[in-house]
Amino acid sequence: MNEQIENKLALLPDQPGCYLMKDKDGTIIYVGKAKILRNRVRSYFRGSHDTKTERLVSEIVDFEYIVTESNVEALLLEINLIQKNDPKYNIMLKDDKSYPFIKITNEKYPRLLITRKVLKDGANYFGPYPDAKAANETKRLLDRLYPLRKCSLSSKKPCLYYHLGQCLCPSVFDVDPQIYKDMVMEIKQFLHGGYTEIQKELQAKMEKAAQELEYEKAAELRDQIKSIQTVMTRQKMTNADFVNRDVFGYAVDKGWMCVQVFFVRQGKLIERDVSSFPFYNEPEEDFLTFIGQFYQEQQHFVPQEVLIPREIDQESVQAVVTTKILQPQRGEKKKLVELAGKNAQVYLSEKFDLIDRRQERTIGAVAKLGTAMGISEPIRIEAFDNSNIMGTNPVSAMVVFIDGRPDKKEYRKYKIKTVIGPDDYASMREVIYRRYSRVMKEQLPFPDLIVIDGGKGQIDAAKEVLENQLGLAIPVAGLAKNDKHKTSELLFGEQLAVVPLKRNSQEFFLLQRIQDEVHRFAITFHRQLRSKNSFASKLDEIEGLGPKRKKALLKHFKSVKNISVASLDELRAAGLPQAVAKSVQQTFQEQVK
Repeated sequence: MNEQIENKLALLPDQPGCYLMKDKDGTIIYVGKAKILRNRVRSYFRGSHDTKTERLVSEIVDFEYIVTESNVEALLLEINLIQKNDPKYNIMLKDDKSYPFIKITNEKYPRLLITRKVLKDGANYFGPYPDAKAANETKRLLDRLYPLRKCSLSSKKPCLYYHLGQCLCPSVFDVDPQIYKDMVMEIKQFLHGGYTEIQKELQAKMEKAAQELEYEKAAELRDQIKSIQTVMTRQKMTNADFVNRDVFGYAVDKGWMCVQVFFVRQGKLIERDVSSFPFYNEPEEDFLTFIGQFYQEQQHFVPQEVLIPREIDQESVQAVVTTKILQPQRGEKKKLVELAGKNAQVYLSEKFDLIDRRQERTIGAVAKLGTAMGISEPIRIEAFDNSNIMGTNPVSAMVVFIDGRPDKKEYRKYKIKTVIGPDDYASMREVIYRRYSRVMKEQLPFPDLIVIDGGKGQIDAAKEVLENQLGLAIPVAGLAKNDKHKTSELLFGEQLAVVPLKRNSQEFFLLQRIQDEVHRFAITFHRQLRSKNSFASKLDEIEGLGPKRKKALLKHFKSVKNISVASLDELRAAGLPQAVAKSVQQTFQEQVK
């Protein structure tokens, strides 16, 4: 802690307000609020913290604070400061999408639309639907049930939807506006939960059509009934009052917070929103910050009710959300809040279980591998593999694994320059020398372990270069494969003995991933090089035939074979000068001889 911070800490007031943490460049990296500034800000520089808070504190070289009249005022100020400065350690809701609504336009002949903007235009809006797919499915169903206008009023002939039975085409035909009013009333009834009555009406119509032997009509009505059942039964009924509400619950664990929001629309739980982030203050305080940002600038639709947990300060939430705020004490609403909190806890549990498994698979596997080999933990592993076909286009590749995970920006490709013919040992010597002479020259990080995809010969070649030419003592191991080309065993030590590893252990699986990755990388590079060289083919030998002319020839004739049998006139027609055309023809004629 620098002297400037120490002096400022001594002057902090015992009042509510906001504080702004700054880094060495004067950039605001964190904004927080406090009921008592002195206690909160001092807590960052006193005692021990978890890793994420230590990372934040390590970057703080200065801070400012703003005193407010109340904690609620501090909350409002905090939200504005976060929005203005975008501090990297704060919660920032980057998802600025607006959710879709189903809209019935306010026109003589109304239309049914999907929109993401609610305007004061006299139209009827239903939603929002956090799941856009659900909104589109509902609209498609309503289009089948109610043929509202799809066409422009300026149309002179019936539209496609008219022929599908989904539009009455009032621009072409004389349609009573009352028919549209009746359809709009039924759509409103449907979207307010009255779809069961509509199902019954359709059922009666279907039975009547069947009795009158109108089987096609009956089948169509049957499909409409099934569509209603499919779309509407996907939504769980939670309340019969048809009130739009958001239900908040949260959980904290290991310095992380998860907030889950249940969206209840027209009495149905239709979707949820999940956010997880590290928190640095009291959970209740950071939850207030979250909910304030959640509705900032109408980023999310504000419903008729917002339900929050009992321990949250209702007055503070009411100050940032302009709707009815409830903290239910009993009944279905309380169960919904508890369910949201339970889901948040499950999410965090799964998150940390996955982290533990990932660590066991990576960092844990690295530690166990080092123990099995009798070396220090090989945090950085560099692996090599050669690739060639009968000595042509020989290449080598290196991949890097750090803490058991591939670091692809560290991968390297090598064209073999000094080796003629298929000599894997010489290729390995060249690549190892090139790689580690450069590491020494540029002072790059040395690996803790070098892994060679190969047997004793390749390992000895690598060790010879490292020890005798470069004077380096880096552990070198080899990965051998079985007759099915799968990782079989790890060879290591002076006598290249087999390291005993269980085939179902995480350290063995790590070696498999390393061997598969370096082989894939080498093969891919070799194929790219071979493809490039084969493209050049015989045409590279012809004087006067540069890259542009060669490309034009191949585009014109489609293949080298077609070029080889082309006449002089045909070559001239492809754009070649007389002398170059003769050279091309002569080259292929000599090849035939």
